[in-house]
Amino acid sequence: MTGGAARLPRGSEEKRATFLDLFLDLVFVFALFRLSHGLRDHLNWSGAFQTLVLLLAVWRVWFATAEKADRFDPRRPAIQALAIGCMFGSLVLAAAVPEAFGEHGLVFAGAYVAVQVGRSLFLVIVTPGDERQRPEMRLLFWYGVSAVPWLAGALIHGWPRGVLWVLAVAVDYGAPRLGWPTPRLGRGSAAEFAISGEFLAERYRQFFIIALGELILVTGLGLSSNGFEADHGSAVVVAFATTVLLWRIYIHRAGEVFGGAVAAALDPLRVTVAAVYAHAVMVAGIVAISVGDELVIAHPFGHTPPAWVAVILGGPALFLAGRAIFEYTVFGRVSRTRVAGVLVLAAISPATIFLPPVLVAAAAALVLAGIAVSDAARARGRPPEPPSPPG
Repeated sequence: MTGGAARLPRGSEEKRATFLDLFLDLVFVFALFRLSHGLRDHLNWSGAFQTLVLLLAVWRVWFATAEKADRFDPRRPAIQALAIGCMFGSLVLAAAVPEAFGEHGLVFAGAYVAVQVGRSLFLVIVTPGDERQRPEMRLLFWYGVSAVPWLAGALIHGWPRGVLWVLAVAVDYGAPRLGWPTPRLGRGSAAEFAISGEFLAERYRQFFIIALGELILVTGLGLSSNGFEADHGSAVVVAFATTVLLWRIYIHRAGEVFGGAVAAALDPLRVTVAAVYAHAVMVAGIVAISVGDELVIAHPFGHTPPAWVAVILGGPALFLAGRAIFEYTVFGRVSRTRVAGVLVLAAISPATIFLPPVLVAAAAALVLAGIAVSDAARARGRPPEPPSPPG
């Protein structure tokens, strides 16, 4: 009975995000919030490294769970139960984030492995004789491989944990690039992992909005915690404007037509994988921006240490770098304004340590505003550019 429920495929006209998808996303608001707080509390090179490793794990869990709703009918009780189970595992994982490199390492790694291995194992069991069982067997094998360094790293402390977890992340992100080669199955084909472009584009947009929601949460909490004086209020205005500009730059063209790029690509799997990496970079930028917003709102006219400059300017630079990768994935080219924005942010960073935090954040917002205005001017009076992913 469970197998029959899982076998029912979704019709092409039904491949839109459902309430179950949005319900799943709620956990990741909490996950991003915990990641940004972890980085804020350990604002140094070690903290940045640890946050990056944890973010990549969180992003991998979200994508691997979200794409199942395209391949399996989320109206079926078995698939709903699977999604809710993954949601609970992700909640445990997110709760363990702040001390993942400390006393909660085994909780974090155990939750990660349980979600990734458990999801694929469940789908292998309930899809006997189904063509969708084959890719799940590949995923099960590779999540089993990465489970070894995840769990081994959780059992030791210090820098060896970081080394083993980097290896685990490399396995999780490298296997798709290699085609998920699996004993007795060989390399996977693009057809095995085909995902509806429109569904994927919609889910990316939704997750990006979720990430921006974390910025709104931080901004609102900062305003309520620090009062409504003019200095804190000016920082809130800058933070809110930055959030709006991030939304505007993301959605401009590439964010709107990504689904068409997947459909037009000679190798849709390659485009899908590239978009996974691009969004990971953009979300990393938003986590850094979140930390910067919190610091700027709390201390708008104080001293600006170099570490603060790194998140206030580095966050937008990371976002623009990820957005450039995404643009290349969709159109096969990169707008000069994206590259120029990264270069300008890097160029002004040494001088900004002499400015108060709110002015550093305002400088970053001005760079983003220039890019948004350039996008709008370039698009005015011209027909929409069709997607043209690189061959």
